[in-house]
Amino acid sequence: MADLFDTGAQAPSAAPRPLADRLRPRALSDVVGQDHVLGPDGPLGAMLAAGTLGSLVLWGPPGVGKTTIARLLADQGDMEFTQISAIFTGVPELRRIFDAARLRRQQGRGTLLFVDEIHRFNKAQQDGFLPHMEDGTIVLVGATTENPSFELNAALLSRAQVIVLERLTLAGLEHLAQRAEAELGRPLPLTAPAREALLEMADGDGRALLNLVEQVSAWKVPGKLDPQALGQRLMRRAAKYDKSGEEHYNLISALHKSVRGSDPDAALYWLARMLAGGEDPRYLARRITRMAIEDIGLADPQAQSICLHAWEVYERLGSPEGDLALAQAIIYLALAPKSNGAYVAWKGAQQLARETGSTPPPKHILNAPTKLMKEQGYGAGYAYDHDAADGFSGQNYFPDGVKRPVLYAPPERGFERELKKRLEYFAKLRARRQARAGD
Repeated sequence: MADLFDTGAQAPSAAPRPLADRLRPRALSDVVGQDHVLGPDGPLGAMLAAGTLGSLVLWGPPGVGKTTIARLLADQGDMEFTQISAIFTGVPELRRIFDAARLRRQQGRGTLLFVDEIHRFNKAQQDGFLPHMEDGTIVLVGATTENPSFELNAALLSRAQVIVLERLTLAGLEHLAQRAEAELGRPLPLTAPAREALLEMADGDGRALLNLVEQVSAWKVPGKLDPQALGQRLMRRAAKYDKSGEEHYNLISALHKSVRGSDPDAALYWLARMLAGGEDPRYLARRITRMAIEDIGLADPQAQSICLHAWEVYERLGSPEGDLALAQAIIYLALAPKSNGAYVAWKGAQQLARETGSTPPPKHILNAPTKLMKEQGYGAGYAYDHDAADGFSGQNYFPDGVKRPVLYAPPERGFERELKKRLEYFAKLRARRQARAGD
């Protein structure tokens, strides 16, 4: 059964092998771009040096070497390499794999079980690995492009070390391209700017780059192609973006923090990235409005109206014309004065409301529509603010026994400078009224 999943079997010599397969590293030192985990000070390097290979979860984007690293770890540990995909493997198949691994262990050889797309197994299936990991039947190496914290069981994560692999840099991709040219025996027919454009098309994916290199190397062209000619022959690879996964949350976080940080250029970039990835502009319109409320608030009361208007414009025009309205709102928010004074005040009010429970209002601010309520003191002593010379009575409106808090503390920014002056004015009047009442 192991042979069924082991892709290490050699194809017939007459069959052509893809360039990516021909350049598959034969040693961990040949793996490009992952020195932070494979180097002597990295987690895998230290683990191998100590001779104690444990179960792992390799987390990273496509084309960074997850399968290759797992295969080489098995080779270095003299273990049987068994590869399965969570998409195609069911429980009966897993039982047969565990039985074969148990028999192999009795014969003195370990099994490294590589599970591609491990996050696609449900909770019960993930739990099925645990006893075989604990008794040493298998060393599990799972591969995932999704955040393990969200997709994998806590029990499985507690028994496996998460290794984070990074997308390849342009320097790493160039190193791969040079290897490919050496394997092919000829340079790519590209100018320097076109070569850089090719590397960017791969978007950090080594396998994608080698596939592109294989395409380009097969072209019969006179001279070298420039970026425009390259672009006509190759379609740019779509950027990695999952509208419901971690990438979605990473990019909206980047957009929000760029606005909060008053950087319109960065904010526009992340907005463009999300729209190019297929994000729903209506979701973005809602989040942009939320930014105005949370991070600008009363420092610029017009910000909310700008966002709502941009949202309405998008609904009328749609994409791509309506996208510009969202971009204009983003620029406005990024350059607006920032304040979370109202946000903090609201959170404080909610906390105080939870702490004071069902404490009633003071009786002097309660209406007394019946005789009984008047007899109970409802409304007694209420001072009608408009009767005061300055339109301010200074009465207490918090429940009896609740110490008056300071919830709203506006900063000295934007329109809230004016609100701060008003607060200070009313605080002075209130103190004057209280002092007068105490005389």
